[in-house]
Amino acid sequence: MATMTDVARRAGVSVSTVSYVLTGTRPISEATRDRVLAAMAELDYQPNAMARGLASRKSNIVGLLLPLTGRGLGATETAFVTGATEAAREAGYHLMLCPVGAADSDELQSLATQRLLDGFLVMEVQLTDRRVELLQKLESPFVLIGRTEDGAGLACVDIDFEQTVDDAVAHLVELGHETIAYINHSPASLASGYGPAKRTEAAFQAALERHGITGVMVPTEDTATGGRAAIQRAREERPALTGVLVMNENAALGILAELREAGLDVPGDVSVVSMVTSEVVADLASPALTAMTSPGAALGAAATRVLLKRLAEDDGSTYQELLPCALEVRGTSGRAKKGKAARSARAERQ
Repeated sequence: MATMTDVARRAGVSVSTVSYVLTGTRPISEATRDRVLAAMAELDYQPNAMARGLASRKSNIVGLLLPLTGRGLGATETAFVTGATEAAREAGYHLMLCPVGAADSDELQSLATQRLLDGFLVMEVQLTDRRVELLQKLESPFVLIGRTEDGAGLACVDIDFEQTVDDAVAHLVELGHETIAYINHSPASLASGYGPAKRTEAAFQAALERHGITGVMVPTEDTATGGRAAIQRAREERPALTGVLVMNENAALGILAELREAGLDVPGDVSVVSMVTSEVVADLASPALTAMTSPGAALGAAATRVLLKRLAEDDGSTYQELLPCALEVRGTSGRAKKGKAARSARAERQ
């Protein structure tokens, strides 16, 4: 395999001149450039992308900071990654997945200070996130796919959780449901300040008050077993419930199974709406899940474009874009039975 030294020898120039032709960091005469390019073609020389990047102080690689838990990547998370990857590729960049969470400060500092990545996309954002503080301190370009509690001076794209929850509750209220359970992410997610879990918790309570109905929020692990336990607890706390919201894809499958085994019909007895869900998961469920479909691919692409604009223009301005999930009615939501809805209202008022 030909090297840069071989090219320099064939073209009759120095190795540094070959490097300047590759990186464009210094002006080279047209004749010399043509001679170097001809030597590359004759030797079938393939320039090393990383070496070229180091020479130009630009790698054309961005890092996606996404902590990987034991459950791995679900369909919804994959959509974010796919959207970001495609947007990067279209702009001539590569995207590298970095499993770095809020507690991995040393690993992130190593990534940022080595300068092998031009910038970062940050996922699974907590309301107070150490990664944000560290990237600001190191002056590394980054964009959040999510939001911290204080977004001053930050660039972020995120789901509009408040609107999403309100739309989901409104859908059930329009169907006559007056007692609703919300199955959230895990207790650990809430305790750590995980943005989506905390924002939806507050939004659910606000929606209950706005619509004048009752409900209960139950956190659970992101597993089918967790979903089974959560709906059992919700029914114990609110025996008259007829509607369920869930933002926990694996748990949603467990909820459907538990309701079925308890002899309840979905949506005849209990309606279920899954929030921030991919179409893939919604269609796999039986019945197919009524869902607030996640705009994951669009958000991943939008965040990447904002980051690349920042890199190209050295633009550090504040940016915020929020997209709500879109309601897609499938087979798990229906009108509340009048008798049961009335009993629900009476029971919850007592």
